[in-house]
Amino acid sequence: MALAVLVAAVPRSKVDEAAAACGVAEQPRDGELPPHMTAYLTMALCLFSDDGAEEVAQKLTGVLAQFGVWDAAWEPPTSSGITRARKRLGRDVLRETFYRVAEPVAADETPGAWLRDWRLMAIDGFEVDVPDSAENAAEFGYAGNDRSRSAFPRARVVAVVECGSHALIDAEVGPWNRSEETMVAALLPSVSADWLLLADRGLYSFAAFGAAAQTGAALCWRAPTQLSLPVLKVLPDGTYLSALVDPGLRGREREELLQAARSGAKPDPAAAHVVRVVEYDVPDHDGGELVCLITTVTDPEAATAAELAAAHHRRWEEEAANRQVKTVLHGPGRVLRSKSPDLVHQEIWAHLLVRHAINSLICQAATGAGIDPDRIGVPRTLNIVRRTATGAVAFPT
Repeated sequence: MALAVLVAAVPRSKVDEAAAACGVAEQPRDGELPPHMTAYLTMALCLFSDDGAEEVAQKLTGVLAQFGVWDAAWEPPTSSGITRARKRLGRDVLRETFYRVAEPVAADETPGAWLRDWRLMAIDGFEVDVPDSAENAAEFGYAGNDRSRSAFPRARVVAVVECGSHALIDAEVGPWNRSEETMVAALLPSVSADWLLLADRGLYSFAAFGAAAQTGAALCWRAPTQLSLPVLKVLPDGTYLSALVDPGLRGREREELLQAARSGAKPDPAAAHVVRVVEYDVPDHDGGELVCLITTVTDPEAATAAELAAAHHRRWEEEAANRQVKTVLHGPGRVLRSKSPDLVHQEIWAHLLVRHAINSLICQAATGAGIDPDRIGVPRTLNIVRRTATGAVAFPT
């Protein structure tokens, strides 16, 4: 079933298209794994992260034969053979595969996937520890500084995620010292106008917010604590209009811009953005926390303050679910397998593909049962997938 899940979410035709686009030969020499086999085996290495490469290959050869991509007369590849095959595949094939298969999977009836006519989407970032080799250190760098740095080099991943299904839609991978705000810009071309795009305060910058607004999507981001939000107009529901002003504008120029905005003039997007501010309290161990949301949905009738607050809570649920998938799939405190930058990139994209496939499966099952995908546990789903991966599989691809 595990390979059925991967093949359903990551069809071989997409893998072949990606390999061709990257110039990877489809017909290797005798005894070498072809690109599509290497791609699925790399994804399987992520699915069985506790096992060595040869053990994973042994587990899968019987299943692969039933899918018509393995000859029972062949010997399973050795660890060194798998590494050579992965090097031939390169860093880009699985990335290109991801771009071809990653798309929203929530249906119209999926609970928690929508706010009115907007599809709830979020931008989220996380870090991945990679093996401490000289090549990886040079490519990705360490977190912290010379006095106190991370034990391993770290790669940074920023992804666009569908909140209802937790499926990954787009992603950018880079070194640890590349800022999340910079990486967000590379993801904006995939943003659709029918989305309500959510983001946490760590991703905010005037430039990033402005660039996201230009996509036509509705935005609802949490404001950084230090962000100045002057009151332009108090709305009947207790929210208020404010202006995000280019931090380069100061003094009289800034005041004139705010005065014009209070009079109803629409500012130049290069200088400022009029937003609606939604503030609410969340109880925590300190007795209360003020959450401040900034949104381009300025009409309270288009979305109430309560609806926007609930939508942002879906972003928190998505972040928690992503952490759970990362912890359960990859394992807590574990570094990746790959000791070279090309294979690190390849392995990260394999992980993202597997996560997309698993979340797609969960969403489809939940939607069919009429329940919220959050109610289906990631650990149990992974156990079912892993357990059935090595059994007799009769499911059509």
